[in-house]
Amino acid sequence: MAQFKVGLTGGIGSGKSTVTKQLQSYGITVIDADAISRASTAAGGAAIEAIAEAFGAAMIDAQGALNRGLMRELVFKDREARQRLEAIVHPIVQAQMRVQAEQADSPYVVYDIPLLIESLDRYRPQFKRICVIDCDEATQISRVQLRDKLSLDEIKRIIASQASRQLRLQYADDVIDNGAGVDLPRLHLQVQEKHELWLALSEKDQLNKGLP
Repeated sequence: MAQFKVGLTGGIGSGKSTVTKQLQSYGITVIDADAISRASTAAGGAAIEAIAEAFGAAMIDAQGALNRGLMRELVFKDREARQRLEAIVHPIVQAQMRVQAEQADSPYVVYDIPLLIESLDRYRPQFKRICVIDCDEATQISRVQLRDKLSLDEIKRIIASQASRQLRLQYADDVIDNGAGVDLPRLHLQVQEKHELWLALSEKDQLNKGLP
């Protein structure tokens, strides 16, 4: 199992999926916390029964999956409800991330965690590096409007619920700029540079572990 772990994060619309696809093209294992969470709340997912018990059957849609729209509305206005949901989903996500990490055979492993900075007490000790994909708010909004067709108010609420741009940068060991004016070639070059850096650091880390 690769022991050199990189935490990757960024706000909604920052371009995490573009970055992780490039890293995967290099043969790097990417563990997607959001994908694990979505799977746990899909029909038949590991969190569905507990969510129905905690929030009522109305929170489960006709297909047997979490009603994401209803839950989004609830957790935005009710902090205690958000904490109850996280208490159900987070242990499932953590367990599945451990399974995927144990199966990884790449020189380093990237953990794609949208709310990494908001959960630093849980995650920080295990990561050698934290990489932030930095993006200005206007660009975030335009990307999400095109991708998800959410209203401006919904997008702004999501952005406001996440760590601020300044806070993410405060904890960053590495930064990938994907804001206004950054084209794909420039983004790809930055990702390649980070990949080469993490390869070198992971190799050094392994050498250090081999010292008496």
